[in-house]
Amino acid sequence: MAYDLTGKIKVVKETQTIGAKGFTKREFVVTVEEGKYPQDIALECVQDKTKLLDGLKEGQLVTVTFDIRGREYNGRYFNNLQAWRIKAEESGESAGDDRPPIPADAEAPGDFDDDIPF
Repeated sequence: MAYDLTGKIKVVKETQTIGAKGFTKREFVVTVEEGKYPQDIALECVQDKTKLLDGLKEGQLVTVTFDIRGREYNGRYFNNLQAWRIKAEESGESAGDDRPPIPADAEAPGDFDDDIPF
């Protein structure tokens, strides 16, 4: 079963190679702003999916599709969130700034009157 979450990239770690067989994984954290308090959600990409994180920047808004994986080890149970699709949202580039961009001088509207009466 697949799950989705939307949030901003907080951390993208380097790719790790584990074991002699060359298993690779790459971890990242997405901050989700739903509810009263923001939540930092740790996810991972494994094997060929580690390339999904290339080019993503901190503060970028993304939608991550992932599966929940669980396992038992020595009587303890562990869960992993394995991402398999990451879609960068267009509005994520502003990193929280809702103001429109400042136009260059060539784009500035009309002449300005600098004689302000006060």
